[in-house]
Order: sequence, then structure tokens, then C-alpha cells
Amino acid sequence: MPDSGSRLERMRATLRGEAAILMALADALDERTSQAVDVLLATRGHVLVGGAGTSNAVARRFAHLLSCSGLPAVFLSPADSLHGGSGAVRAEDTVVLISKGGKTHEVNTFARIAKERGAKLVAFTEAPESELGQMADALVMVKIPGGSDPFGMVATKSSLANSAVADAICETVLAERGYTREDFARTHPGGAVGERIRKENILK
Repeated sequence: MPDSGSRLERMRATLRGEAAILMALADALDERTSQAVDVLLATRGHVLVGGAGTSNAVARRFAHLLSCSGLPAVFLSPADSLHGGSGAVRAEDTVVLISKGGKTHEVNTFARIAKERGAKLVAFTEAPESELGQMADALVMVKIPGGSDPFGMVATKSSLANSAVADAICETVLAERGYTREDFARTHPGGAVGERIRKENILK
């Protein structure tokens, strides 16, 4: 069994590594990410967000936070989209797909269906040359140093990186849509947040 000190140092090293990656991501943001925000803000329907594996969890979180930011969004599994779920996609929608390498079969098949239906496509990937990257109307480049994740495959830091860039997009959407505390209060009456809303009497 490792001693407590070495265990804590391992955890601290992980957090320090993640902090360094986020700082590098902030410096690496470019005009392509701004274009993705433009596509999202221009959406007249819903934003449908999906991914596979760990990106599936990131996509669920992103969809929820977009809705919290005043942009109607829902999660749609790329796997389910191939079994009828893609019927939800309309021309006025935007589909956001998250795929590190841009090669996942279900993700790319869903992307093709969305494009055929006239929807806009935003891709989160580190591979703009990939099939997904080439199909995208707007590309969010999320790339971290090779070997950052355990075995180069367990998506700890890469999923955090995607989530952090998604957060940056959500807060930008919130600000540019002029979404207010009162608007948010109307969509979140439950839990501790709902209790705080009632105590603060945010809704007049």
C-alpha cells in the first residue's frame, strides 16, 4: 500500500497537470471557436449534442449547460440516432458532436444524416483533417499534449479539456443572449438553487 503522502502527491500532480492544460487551452482558443458560437447563437431550432464513450458524458453536460444558458439544447446519443433518433433532427437545428479523433463510426454517420437534413454541424475534435472535421460547419479545436491521459487512452484530461471549452462557450452564449437571473430562475425552480431563488425573491 502506498503511504498517504505519495498518494496525495500523485493526486496533486494530476490536478496541477490539468490546470496547466486548461491554461494552454485558453491561449490556444482561436477564431474557429468564435465561429462555433456564431452558429449556436444563430440556431432557430434546438441544439442536439452527442458523443461516444467519455464524450457521451461530456455531451450530456454540455447540452444541460446550454439550456441553463438560455439556448434550448438536448442530448442525443449518436448510437440511438442510427436507430430512429435522427428523426429528431430538423433543418433549423444545430448538431454538436464531440469526438477526439473524429473517426467514430456512429458519430460520423449521425453527422452525415444531420447534414443531409440541412442542420448545421459543430465538431469538437483535435483532428480537423478527420471525416468529422471536414463535415463541420464550425470546428472547435480541443487538443492536449500527447500522453496527458493515462495510457494515452483513459480520457481524464481530454474530457476535462472538452468540458472546459464547452463551459467557455456556454458563458459566452449566456452573456451574448442577454440571459438574466430572472430568465434562469424560471427554468430552475427545484433543489437548492430553487430554494435560493425563492429566498432571494429573484422573480418579482
